[in-house]
Amino acid sequence: MAVILNIETATRVCSVSIAVDGVVKAIKESKVKNSHAEQITLFSEMVVKKAGFTFDKLDAIAVSKGPGSYTGLRIGVSTAKGYCFALDKPLISVGTLDAMAWGLVNALRNKKQKLDAYLYCPMIDARRMEVYDAVYDSNLNKVKTISATILNENTYDEYFSQHAMVFGGDGAEKAKPLYFNNKHRTFFLDGFEPSSMHMAQLAEQKFQQNDFEDVAYFEPYYLKEFVAGISKVKGLR
Repeated sequence: MAVILNIETATRVCSVSIAVDGVVKAIKESKVKNSHAEQITLFSEMVVKKAGFTFDKLDAIAVSKGPGSYTGLRIGVSTAKGYCFALDKPLISVGTLDAMAWGLVNALRNKKQKLDAYLYCPMIDARRMEVYDAVYDSNLNKVKTISATILNENTYDEYFSQHAMVFGGDGAEKAKPLYFNNKHRTFFLDGFEPSSMHMAQLAEQKFQQNDFEDVAYFEPYYLKEFVAGISKVKGLR
């Protein structure tokens, strides 16, 4: 039996869960912006207790590795590393878009849809008309690699020519006006966002394969370099 603490902080969602053999037993989430640092350890303590475990009984810590918010990813990865060092547990990283794709596929499975009729495109808002995205088939094989994509009405034409597409994530709001029309076969999952729940099965697979990260050297996958803004505080320019 593998007991894994899953941490998702790549976007505005702060989500922590406990999964046993890939099945989520307890989860705590918040969508309050810029609150990850104050909530993440509290949420971890809450889900561990609710699931009936103690921290020493965990088998691994899994963290969403990005792409996503620079600050959110730093908080999640730093917290996960701290638990790994303190508890002497292995670290598992799960791609944020990979986990979101799993969530999209599972959402359609619950709606009794024919899964292989669709391609799945999770999107994370990257400001203006840019998103972090990838495209997956129903077996979570990538048919478009992870990238920072500027959306226009022709961005996914090669995929629409063969399949209907499922979009989800905070970046999907930008896509809806472009693709939700008679020309394209689309399925938008409104309100769908990253969640540690979507990580559980992927983290379990990596645990069974002993696919662990080097705790000391692991870094999040930012995709784009962080650029600090010019301070507006007098005396700090």
